[in-house]
Amino acid sequence: MHGGTLIRQSRRRAGISQRELAARLGTKQSVVARWESRATSPTVESVSAVAAACGLALEFRMTPLDADLDRVLTEQLSRSPAERVASVVNLVRLRRA
Repeated sequence: MHGGTLIRQSRRRAGISQRELAARLGTKQSVVARWESRATSPTVESVSAVAAACGLALEFRMTPLDADLDRVLTEQLSRSPAERVASVVNLVRLRRA
């Protein structure tokens, strides 16, 4: 996920404007706007500072890659929305049986 997306989500969860976030960070609203629009990429430190300014904590963790999950996601994305729903309905039916 892009840092600008995390910044926008953090700000919206806090219910504050770009201007308010900028004031909390001691920067300009235009800096926040550039991050959120992906015109510039914020550093990890900046994203962490934004999270803190919004009353959130930025956490990282490393987990093993799941090749099977990638295969399933790719398969599902190649289907139409109706086919995806049918697939889930069938899975639920199998689990209930």
